[in-house]
Amino acid sequence: MVQPDLFIVCNSQDNDPQRTNGAPDFIIEILSPSNRYHDMFRKLNKYRLAHVREYWIIDPEKQRITVYDFEHDELPMTYTFGDTVPIGISKGECEVDFSEIYDKVKKYL
Repeated sequence: MVQPDLFIVCNSQDNDPQRTNGAPDFIIEILSPSNRYHDMFRKLNKYRLAHVREYWIIDPEKQRITVYDFEHDELPMTYTFGDTVPIGISKGECEVDFSEIYDKVKKYL
């Protein structure tokens, strides 16, 4: 079992109060020195095999976001903390402005 840093489930009817049953639609993992390998390789493969639709790996050290679109089996896209990143499962209706987030948290990094 794995525990993502952040996830979204679009159809929550099969869940119970204690856990999410099945795969989330969208997952974000934030890398730290102690979990880099686990998030970048082990969890990546688990999420792909579980049919997660979209997986983001956020690397604060390198100020990079890697987006895996498993739903469409596309190559990963890489963005920086200066970019606005579209959420693929929202079909263009939602995006995350990392420059705005970074301005608010950079003093803590």
